[in-house]
Formats: sequence, C-alpha cells, structure tokens
Amino acid sequence: MSTETKKALQGGEFLIRESAPEDIFIPEEFNEEQRMIAQTCTEFLEQHVWSQLDAIDAQQEGLMPSVLGKAGELGLLGISIPEQYGGYGKDFVTGMLVTEKTGAGHSFSVAIAAHTGIGTLPTLYYGNDAQRAKYIPKLASGEWKACYCLTEPGSGSDANSGKTKAVLSPDGKHYLLTGQKMWITNAGFADVFTVFAKIHDPKTGEADENLSAFIVEKGFSGITLNPEEHKMGIKGSSTRQVFFNDCPVPVENLLSERGNGFKIAVNILNIGRIKLAGGTVGGSKAVVDHCVQYANERQQFGRPISSFGAIRQKLADQAINCYVVESAIYRCSHDMENKIQELKAAGADHAQALLKGVEQFAAEAAILKVAGSECLDYVVDEGVQIYGGMGYSAESPVERAYRDSRINRIFEGTNEINRMLTVDMLLKRALKGQLDLLGPAQAVAEELMGIPEMPEPDDSLLADEKRMVANFKKAVLMTAGGAAKTLGMELAKHQETLMHIADMVIDTYLAESVLLRTLKLAGMKGADQVKEQVAMCQLYIHEAADRIHKYAKEAVNNFAEGDEQRAMLMGAKRFAKNTPLNTAELRKAIAKKMIAEGKYCY
Repeated sequence: MSTETKKALQGGEFLIRESAPEDIFIPEEFNEEQRMIAQTCTEFLEQHVWSQLDAIDAQQEGLMPSVLGKAGELGLLGISIPEQYGGYGKDFVTGMLVTEKTGAGHSFSVAIAAHTGIGTLPTLYYGNDAQRAKYIPKLASGEWKACYCLTEPGSGSDANSGKTKAVLSPDGKHYLLTGQKMWITNAGFADVFTVFAKIHDPKTGEADENLSAFIVEKGFSGITLNPEEHKMGIKGSSTRQVFFNDCPVPVENLLSERGNGFKIAVNILNIGRIKLAGGTVGGSKAVVDHCVQYANERQQFGRPISSFGAIRQKLADQAINCYVVESAIYRCSHDMENKIQELKAAGADHAQALLKGVEQFAAEAAILKVAGSECLDYVVDEGVQIYGGMGYSAESPVERAYRDSRINRIFEGTNEINRMLTVDMLLKRALKGQLDLLGPAQAVAEELMGIPEMPEPDDSLLADEKRMVANFKKAVLMTAGGAAKTLGMELAKHQETLMHIADMVIDTYLAESVLLRTLKLAGMKGADQVKEQVAMCQLYIHEAADRIHKYAKEAVNNFAEGDEQRAMLMGAKRFAKNTPLNTAELRKAIAKKMIAEGKYCY
C-alpha cells in the first residue's frame, strides 16, 4: 500500500486514484529564485510593455521585435532552454511561472508565447545536433525571432489535411516548398519559420499521408507575406498570411524524419495548451487587480462601489476562478516535471523526456486550455461590468483585455475540439491498457444497484468537499462508462454527449486541484490563516456539484432509456449531492480581503 501512494500519478489517473495534498505543488511553495524571476517578468512588463500598449497595438514599426529582443537580453526567452544552447535550463514549473507572469502583457504575451513555444520548441525537441546548434542559441537570445506555420485556409482543426507541398529538387539538395499558410503569429518579423508540408514524389506527384516539418529562414527565396490582418483583439500581435512559391529549403533543414510533422504538431500543441492556460491566469489576475482598484476608487451614492454586495460578489467570483485554475495548472506542471525527471533517470535525453512527460498529461493539458481561456473570458467580462460605462471606453484597461481575451478559446485548438480530445484521449489510454477506467466504472455501476452508504461523521477541514470530489469521479465514471457501453465506437459521433462528459471531467479535475491546494496551504499556515482560500474552495466545489448534476443528466438522457436511464439519473443526483452553504457570506469574506489590500491577494 505504501508503494502505491508514492507512485507518481499518471495521465488521467486523477479519475481513479486519490491524491494527497503533499503529492502536489502549489504556488505558495515557489522558492526565492522563482519569486525573483517572477518579479523580473512583472518589472519588464511595467517598463517595456504596459507603458506603451497603444504603440504596440498600433504596430509601431520595429517595436514588438525590439521588445522581444529586450526580453531575450534579460533571459526571458531562454528560461527552459538547456544551458548548452544559451538558456537557463530551468524546470517546467519555473517555465510555467514565466508564462503566467508575461501572460498579463496583452499582445506581447502572444508574441513571446509564440516565439518561445511553437516557434522555438519544434527545433529544440525534434532538431538534430547541428540544427539545434545553429538555431537555438539565437532564438534563446532573441537575436532571431520565430514563428510556426501550420494552419491553412482549408485546414484548421484538421491540421493533417494541409495542401502545402514539398518536392525534392532534381539535384537532391533542396525541398521546394509551395503553399499558403494563414493566421501566422509573428510572421511580420520572424527570422525562422517552422513550416509543415506534405512531401510529394517528384515523378508521380503522389503526396505523403502525413505532414513533414521544415526549418525555413526568412532569407530563403520564394517567400512573400500578405499585409497584417485586422483583428478584434491582440492588435499588436503580428498576424499574416505567408506564401511559399518554390521556396528552396536545404535537405538538412528537414526537421526530424519524413512524415513526422503531424506528430511534431500534436506534441508541441500539448505544451502550447498548458502554457496558454498559464498565460490566461496571469492575464486574469492583472484584470482583477484593476477591478479591485477601480471599485475602491469609484464613488456612487456617497461611497466606493466596492462596499456594495453586487460588486463584491463579482470580485469574489473573479478571484475564485483565478485561484482554482491556478491550482490546477501548477499541479499539472509539477506532475509533468516529475514524469520528465523519471524519464531522464531511465536514460531519456532532455528533449525526449520533456515531450513524453508532457504527452503523458495531454488530457490534462486540454482540460487546462479550456479552463484557463474560459476563466479569462469570465474575468474580463465581469471586469467590463464592474467598470460600467467606463469599461466600454478604450481609456480603460479592461476594454483592451476584453477584446484580447476572446482569441484564447480558439488558439491551440478550439475549446470544442479540446473538450472532445479530453474524453477521446482518456478513453484511448483506457483501451491501450494505460488507464484502468473499466474496473472503477463497473464498481460504480454495481454501487448504483446497492443501498447508499451513510458517510462516517467527519469534522476535519473540508471533509464534505472531499466526499463530494470523490463522488464527482463516480459521476464521470458512471456517465462515461454508460455512454461507451451503449454507443461503443459510435460515441465519437455523439459530440453533444462527449461535450457534457468533458465538462464533468474538467470540473472534477479543477475541484480536486483546488481542494488539494487548500488543504496543503492549511497544513502549512494553519486553517485560521487561510479562511478565504477555504471559502473559495467550498464555493467552487459546491457550485461544481450543481453543474455536474446538469451535465450528467443531459448526457444520460442522450443515450440511455428505461430502467438503466432511471438508475443513472438517480446516480447523477446522488453523486452530485451538496449541502447548504451561505454563499453570500463566503463571497463577502473573499472580496473584503482583496478590497483591503487593493489587489488580487491569493
């Protein structure tokens, strides 16, 4: 039994295994060096980004690449890059912290995320020694800027259907690239492009089944760019179409192996998804700071609007969303880092270990991408409401935040795609024998037929919430198991049902993450010192119970009938049961602390 508790959590196992608070990492555990790195990021934004947001949004010539260059001089572009390539070689959790802090940088956060993530990582993780030695040091320093060319007019979510082609030249020294890419972030100033194309046989014209990837330099001939796209938000981010017309790419610039491009794209997107979640949390906290300050300053009816219950409720709900999603992001980042270290200890090199470590938690990355982007959208929407008429003015900081936020539910795979991927990846892991969902699902089905057990009296901290989270897992297993059993291979076609199950999974992962963080925090500081965090945990989990009941009920009604339907609907009600809670008083306490400190303080 003791061996089992020490064994690291595998991807998706949160549904069938109980984690202990000591198993997870929480932001309150950052060491002194990590706090200094975070402070450096914030000071960088204050000095180089927030002071010139209008100029950045106007795409002042040379400004964005200049700011990225300054970030490179400070080392912010090379935090997670190995020291041998000019980086700092920090772990995944520290890299996530930098992503979170720079996530408050509006269009700059998009540019830096694209450069350090999808722009740099394909070469770092899939390049050979010569490719890494040539490109990574200059990307880490910011001397060269990077972008990633995957999307085409006819291929978005279905990335492998791209039409860009690569044909080997008659002398065998170059691949000639021809095609069109769109929505390419950083395209206007990038020096290095990671381009995905299908290799065609020069004699038959027949295309490979899968994409290949190429490292393309700006100086190669045959590259043209459309003008900058006019966008709803992230206006300072360079977004262009890129055209390749017999662009000669040296054969040594083929990345990895022929036909491996789709795998590269998928694995890089896994990293991009969790990093996007980290960035959205940073953006969310910055908006909450603005909202608290404005609510304290804005006077109506002779007193600050922060004294009114309706405003306090909004501030509290913003804080709850930030605290919950942040809890899950650092839990998952730590799990990924543990897996990376485990793989390194088994002999894998750094790049291989990181890719496999992140891939292990691909379902959690998809969960977090959805949760993070929807957290930020909620926070900015309520931010505009707190500001009132001023929130609709371009003079207010929340107006830009509102517009900039919207893209995140589309970036890195739409939230609809990520919801369906979450369930698909969990079921595939189960079918491969990597995740035992079947046994626990059958146990829940048998439990439904029995008489509900009365829980033992427990007056420990958050005992009720612990019981509820355990039941959320049963609700997911019951619903997903029932759907898989009834629909079989047809389940993939029932997208509405998949979306409901995904929402149950997302709420369950977030609920357990915030529970574990809060219990660990109480253990570190004492329950009396973290009353507001306990309140946030209670509110999230109790409201999640209502949502999970709704999702389960709708999913069950989509596929079950007769006695099975009645039994599962009763199960949905039983597993989503919550107890009465004075939500107004809890929200008031959460908001009062922020109002007193004048900022998001959790």
